[in-house]
Amino acid sequence: MAHLRIEVVCARPERHETVVLELEQGATVRAALQAAGMPPDQPVGIFGRRVDLDARLADGDRVELYRPLRVEPKEARRRRTLNRTRS
Repeated sequence: MAHLRIEVVCARPERHETVVLELEQGATVRAALQAAGMPPDQPVGIFGRRVDLDARLADGDRVELYRPLRVEPKEARRRRTLNRTRS
C-alpha cells in the first residue's frame, strides 16, 4: 500500500514544532495528530484552510494546529493605526 508523507506543524509563542510522518493512504487529520503526539483539541487546517479531523490527507499535506487569537485582526489594525497617529 502507498504511503503519504505528511508534515504536522504546531506554532506556539515560545517555540515551533514540526513533525514529519509517513502514513498509510487514506489517513485522516486525526490519525496524523495522534501519530505526531499532538492533541486534537485545537482547530486544524491543511495549508491554511480549516478542515475537520476526519478529512482525508493527500501526499505532501501540511497539517497545521491553530491557537486562539489574542486580538481580532480588525482590532489589531485599529490599534496599530491609533499608535501611528499618536507618534
